[in-house]
Amino acid sequence: MNLLIILFLIFLGIVLLLIEFTILPGITIAGLGGVLLFGYSIYLAFSSYGTLAGFLTLGFVLIVAPTLVVILFKGKSGKKMVLKTILHGTANEIDQEKVKIGDIGTTIGRLAPMGKIKVNNEVVEVRSTGTFVNPGEKVRIIQIEKSLITVEPLNLE
Repeated sequence: MNLLIILFLIFLGIVLLLIEFTILPGITIAGLGGVLLFGYSIYLAFSSYGTLAGFLTLGFVLIVAPTLVVILFKGKSGKKMVLKTILHGTANEIDQEKVKIGDIGTTIGRLAPMGKIKVNNEVVEVRSTGTFVNPGEKVRIIQIEKSLITVEPLNLE
């Protein structure tokens, strides 16, 4: 009877680890539960059947569980779960021909401190120098770094 319990615990541990790797990635209850079930099955094998059976169970768990995970991800169903798409490009590219330092634009929404302005018929996302700027106010571009534009309000008091 203990042999069936040990085999069932190993099977359930493998199932929980497969759930961990496919459905619930990260360190969750399924992964911890699978490891605990493996540990308890090894403990039962040592205590019920002796040293030889315990080491055989330990070897089985250490060889078969990782092998099944590798087979799952190398197989047809595993390849459907793995993301293969490679993303190219950058976010918020700024056209240096249309938007330059010193250009004056109008805020579309409130800059608190991030927001959007319309400058040279282009709508771009900008950051203010730290002050809040209300909608409809004029701002000047004072710095452009890669994808970040910094502006200051024109009516500084």
